[in-house]
Amino acid sequence: MTLPRKIIMIGLVLVLAACSRDRDITLTRFQTEGDGPDEFAIVPGKPLQEPESYAELPPPQPGAGNRTDQTPIEDGIAALGGNPSVITSTAISPSDAGLVRHAGRHGTDPAIRQTLRAEDDEIRRRYGRRNLLRIGPRDDYTDAYKRQWLNEQAERERLRRAGIVTPSAPPPASR
Repeated sequence: MTLPRKIIMIGLVLVLAACSRDRDITLTRFQTEGDGPDEFAIVPGKPLQEPESYAELPPPQPGAGNRTDQTPIEDGIAALGGNPSVITSTAISPSDAGLVRHAGRHGTDPAIRQTLRAEDDEIRRRYGRRNLLRIGPRDDYTDAYKRQWLNEQAERERLRRAGIVTPSAPPPASR
């Protein structure tokens, strides 16, 4: 095979590889080493106990929890004298009601999760293939989301110029 044919064949392979599509573009290039077991995925269950009445047992549901599942957060709350049912409640706590009301004073978007997912998919699509020509491992996550980072010093100075008190920030440097 002559050299131009080899170059054309390599070029065709690269073009075909570039045309492949992934549903979820991962921006990180970190991978696990080895195919061993994940020791953190193994969680022993609570000991089995016979219920006082079999009629009280809920009907089985796929994907639902059962009585032997570990609940470390709820167990810790109960051990410290708290009410573990507060963790599973989906209602807004009375102490947070004012914050939620203030945050939603201009209206809320019920489809915000879908909107953010679509925007994030677009960012991942744009930056997902940037590492093709770089030599060595590089994480594209930083490049993709760098425009969205908050510069805390510039934001603090902007708020101070507007006359907003920033009590948790360090005092302004004397010049």
